[in-house]
Amino acid sequence: MTVLQGREGAGVQVVDGGPAVAVRGLTKRFGAGPVVLEDVSLEVAEGEFLCLLGASGCGKSTLLSLVADLDQPTAGSVEVRGGKPSLMFQEPALFPWLTARENVELALRLRGVGRAERRARADELLELVRLADAGRKRVHELSGGMRQRIALARALAQDSRVLLMDEPFAALDAITRDVLHDELVRIREAQDLTVVFVTHNVREAVRLGDRVVLLSSRPGRVVKEYPVGIGQPRRIESPEVAALALAITDDLRAEIRRHGGHS
Repeated sequence: MTVLQGREGAGVQVVDGGPAVAVRGLTKRFGAGPVVLEDVSLEVAEGEFLCLLGASGCGKSTLLSLVADLDQPTAGSVEVRGGKPSLMFQEPALFPWLTARENVELALRLRGVGRAERRARADELLELVRLADAGRKRVHELSGGMRQRIALARALAQDSRVLLMDEPFAALDAITRDVLHDELVRIREAQDLTVVFVTHNVREAVRLGDRVVLLSSRPGRVVKEYPVGIGQPRRIESPEVAALALAITDDLRAEIRRHGGHS
């Protein structure tokens, strides 16, 4: 387990078992600026798909960065089972001078995986994201959806049980996004992953998540949690998804009005 403790945090005892991710009293301030996150506490069960929602600037991406160990909390702590989680950004951030396979292999090489094993594992991951025939393609030859599949394969190459995703499908068209929703559900189940997923899209959150957590406008605090309770496979246009998304949207709008935030 990796434990990140803020300078003012009381500290957390590291024990075997427990949730995949545990955030305890997390507060984050950048320098002398305003508080971005304040006293955020939540747990993510092993194998759970948790979606984070909130207005722009509420600290969703900051929270993800803290869980990913890319920054340190001002106070509080983060616990992650099984080592450092992998992180997938909104932009694929692929290296254009490398092939699709080489982009995946890079994550394996950074883990110290040998050349022959790297090649075999990269091919397995390309097969998993349904791009087995695209290994030799350069980035400019790939569509937006294909690039995100490669980025997902690269994240999976880090061999973490916890996958953090920061609006990975926001820039895609609706049809491509819907296809990748299905693919993510399939891969998450096949790999038995714990996922923490940031999105602005309420229907996307309900389409994918086992639970949706709404954050307040800055400073970000946990306002409400919504167990989804709709079996997979789900359709984004289904009445059950639409009904819960409408209820969450009403709460999100009320939160934005209360704090004068912007969606």
